[in-house]
Amino acid sequence: MTPAALLSDGFQRIVDSGTAVVDGLDADDLAFRPGPEANSIAWLVWHLTRVQDDHVAEVAAREQVWVARDFVDRFALPLDAADTGYGHSAEQVGQVRAPADALAAYLIAVHEGTLAFLDTVGEADLDRVVDERWDPPVTLGVRLVSVLDDCARHVGQAEYVRGLLHP
Repeated sequence: MTPAALLSDGFQRIVDSGTAVVDGLDADDLAFRPGPEANSIAWLVWHLTRVQDDHVAEVAAREQVWVARDFVDRFALPLDAADTGYGHSAEQVGQVRAPADALAAYLIAVHEGTLAFLDTVGEADLDRVVDERWDPPVTLGVRLVSVLDDCARHVGQAEYVRGLLHP
């Protein structure tokens, strides 16, 4: 198995879990927050998808799916188009409302873009420095694993919130 195939398998698990966690939920379920400062399923899935889209687009040197495929207008959130949810306040979390089909469609589209990029990545590419703002500088391999880890954590949180709704 190549490193790109390994990463593709990891990202496949994210899209499978992410689409499953929103499946069959209505707007109220997706917006449910177990506490006033907690994240909703809608926010968690939107955010994990925005982060994957943002970070993969940057290392792939391409436009984000959010803008390129007009998801920013389809979602019509009261947020800046570049917003990924990082550092959101409780009020901003509550502003992220979206139907399950839109969340799933965006996640699938980002996943397809991620797989297309991973198809171009060879083993040597994983050592390419993509962010020099850190010490040590971040390589492509480290960035992709970081995104995968972040997505896995957030989809797990969404599954937990769903479990509170439908034990």
